[in-house]
Amino acid sequence: MTHSHATEWWTREDLCYKNQVLHFADRDVEHLARQLGTPSFVYSLPRVLQNLRRIHAALDAAGFAGRHSLYYAIKANRFAPLVTALAQSGQCGIDACSPAEVRHAVSCGFRANQVSFTATSLSAEDLDQLACHKGLFMDCDSLACIRAWGKRAPGTKIGLRINPAVGVGRGENELLHYSGDTTTKFGIYREQFAEALALAQQMDLRVTKIHFHTGCGYLTPQLSQLDRVIQTTRWFIDQVPGLERVNIGGGLGVPHLPGEEKLDLKQWAQLLHRHFGDTNLHLEVEPGDYVIKDAGLLLVSVTHDEVKRDTRFVGINAGFNLAPEPAYYGLPFQPVSLHQQTTTTPATLVGHINEALDVWYRDAQLPCLQEGQSLALINSGAYSAAMSSNHCMRGSSNEVLLLD
Repeated sequence: MTHSHATEWWTREDLCYKNQVLHFADRDVEHLARQLGTPSFVYSLPRVLQNLRRIHAALDAAGFAGRHSLYYAIKANRFAPLVTALAQSGQCGIDACSPAEVRHAVSCGFRANQVSFTATSLSAEDLDQLACHKGLFMDCDSLACIRAWGKRAPGTKIGLRINPAVGVGRGENELLHYSGDTTTKFGIYREQFAEALALAQQMDLRVTKIHFHTGCGYLTPQLSQLDRVIQTTRWFIDQVPGLERVNIGGGLGVPHLPGEEKLDLKQWAQLLHRHFGDTNLHLEVEPGDYVIKDAGLLLVSVTHDEVKRDTRFVGINAGFNLAPEPAYYGLPFQPVSLHQQTTTTPATLVGHINEALDVWYRDAQLPCLQEGQSLALINSGAYSAAMSSNHCMRGSSNEVLLLD
């Protein structure tokens, strides 16, 4: 079986074939692979900043000019040169979920008052460290957190992370839904909300923000689910007098497969305007995937290309420990040949970790490959290097930020 390539679904101005050679951020990707070695993560700062500007522009056009803020989810990618460049850009603050992330953000140039902190199961040591960062904004996700933060920072404003018991995530992938019929650890449910408000008042904390994050990776077809989530959160919002802000979390996704279309930001922003346009609330968004995922490639090398039974396997010198999303969440990383090919056949791309789940992509259309040839795995910018491990002592990789 062969396949002839038309324009690939992932092609865009800064990721495309030029004279049949793959280019990323105006660089010859094969040259990058030779220069950096494999495996290597390569990030494009211009693409990152373009993605941020696109979100800002959509919100401005929908009526949120001057009353919205973006907080980059640093857990998506904490590469210090990237975080430093974001601080210098002035386009976002930081969404952090551990004391170490806060320290890292501050070391890269963000001020504590540019950090919105939301986490779960915080220890006394965690809270003591966080209280040292004056100006940091705390979103409490439990009664225990309200009580503990009140002891350390009385007289301050806080947010409450709520759980509306409905979620939005990528398609039907339940692993990417953080709220729904199953009770999860995230946030304060409706049944406890009155108690949470009373406890905050008792601890001399003023609730000025409602925060919710109910899933990730959603695209345009899932906007009706997001609409339902926000409708449900309005009950919580209406219970809090003097509310100043609403934080809708992150979750904005990017396409991973042929046939998927990019998120319609205009439609997304108009949905938010329908719910919050007639209020005085300042809107906060915490994008991670949307900002950095499609701004990154993982460059790898082929170890073998052979058929076992009726399946063609292409092995590469990188395993799921370097980028766990394909194995953990079923989000495949599309492999792309560095040279445009007219003839391809289906192959299952696998890594070098001694685990059965070490599969990058099933039925990828790939040309015949030789040992040592390089490939690019797209959409590798978020939740890849940041989640990597040294499993099987295969944790070595490079990271590079392209500044222009």
